Amino acid sequence: MFGALDAKIEEAMRAYAIPGAAVGVLWNGQEYVRGYGVTHVDHPVPVDADTVFRVGSTTKTFTGTTVMRLVERGDIALDAPVRRYLPDFTVADPYASAQVTVRQLLDHSAGWLGDDYQDFGPGDDALARFVASMARLPQLNAPSEVFAYNNAALCVAGRIIEAVTGTTYEAAVRKLVIDPLGLDHSRFSSDEIVGFNVAAPHDVVDGKAVPEPSFWLQPRSLAPTGGLMSSVRDQLSWARFHLGGGTTPDGTRLLSRTSLEQMRSTPGPGGTLVVELDGMGVTWMLRPTAQGVRVVQHGGTWPGQISGFLMVPSRGFALTLLTNSEGGTRLRDDLFTDDWALSRFAGVTNLPATARTLSEKELAPYEGRYLAQRIGDDGAMEDVVVELIGHEGRLRGTQTFKSSTGAGRTTPEEEEEDTAAVQTGEVGAAFYRPDVALDLTPDGTPVGTRSDFVRGPDGKVAWWRNHGRLYRHQTL
Repeated sequence: MFGALDAKIEEAMRAYAIPGAAVGVLWNGQEYVRGYGVTHVDHPVPVDADTVFRVGSTTKTFTGTTVMRLVERGDIALDAPVRRYLPDFTVADPYASAQVTVRQLLDHSAGWLGDDYQDFGPGDDALARFVASMARLPQLNAPSEVFAYNNAALCVAGRIIEAVTGTTYEAAVRKLVIDPLGLDHSRFSSDEIVGFNVAAPHDVVDGKAVPEPSFWLQPRSLAPTGGLMSSVRDQLSWARFHLGGGTTPDGTRLLSRTSLEQMRSTPGPGGTLVVELDGMGVTWMLRPTAQGVRVVQHGGTWPGQISGFLMVPSRGFALTLLTNSEGGTRLRDDLFTDDWALSRFAGVTNLPATARTLSEKELAPYEGRYLAQRIGDDGAMEDVVVELIGHEGRLRGTQTFKSSTGAGRTTPEEEEEDTAAVQTGEVGAAFYRPDVALDLTPDGTPVGTRSDFVRGPDGKVAWWRNHGRLYRHQTL
């Protein structure tokens, strides 16, 4: 089984231009850890079990676990309003500002615009300044109503950790989680990994991996949502902790079984985030299978550092993967989105999905212009526009990124100069049941990743949810 996994990874590394990768597996009581390839194509050092990568959004599960430690101490209540801990907390909507709860931050149902990547510098006040800046974030849906992936909400959770512990987010997570578990290659600051074997990020240009040092940088203000650096050995220890009894390596209880189970149960609103979801628990994606067995999952995407992490608690199986290339997205899909690893190691598969051909009449309600927004590290708002039309029984369209309302712009002329549209290529959807679809490649071939359409109170299509983000429907 492990030999087949090695072959799968090595073949994908060649096909997708991935210089280095590391994998960890828990299966039938066995542990398997291995590194592949090199950390840097120009300065090749072998990847091993302790090589440090950025794990991206798997960091959220460390934030959630830290919150649960504070819940057990009585310092935080999951269903308490955020303002109990951050009295001045404000987003654009007054109701959400006052009513949103800690749990809704962690299950991605807070409802406001979630992709806010502003950089507030390296100081200890970075997270506080980020949360204060959220006053302009528009509300897309009322809290608890709709799942939409929300990075900004996790930053609020990180700020709550700071408020109740009286220290920085990073120091609190290290004291409460990382150090007790002996995760010696898991750190938030680049200064703390000097001397470690570090995997450099790579872009893929003309089918080849090219080092891109700028990809490594990350704002400190985003630490709770994606700032952790870690090794595959540490990530496997993380899986062992969450699948086990909540104890440290020396047997000391860190978190109760009840809290561990609470993190991966009682999901919030469901939907899709590349795979279908029952919803999010406390920072864990809760994923259904055809066999009725639940998969508990996360993963991370940061430029040049793509990772995956999943567990099947009832089968005692866990898989974690770290890569140092943009090509890692495709390997992650092969192992974590599709059935290859789940079927072999855990005996479970995705919910069935066979692409259908719909009539023009059936496709008409979904056609139109879809708009999402995000905020860059400089504070500029960027529109993401998708136009979808029916074509040969499926939806086809284009995606365009458009910068607008740049930070510091004071006149319409300056804003116009700052506006630039970049078309990123073709997108599409092939329905396999009402409102739920497989994504399409540019040539129109269905792939395993999934998206869905969300209807409003009037029963009409209100949003397209793609990669967990909501795109507002506007008819053409």
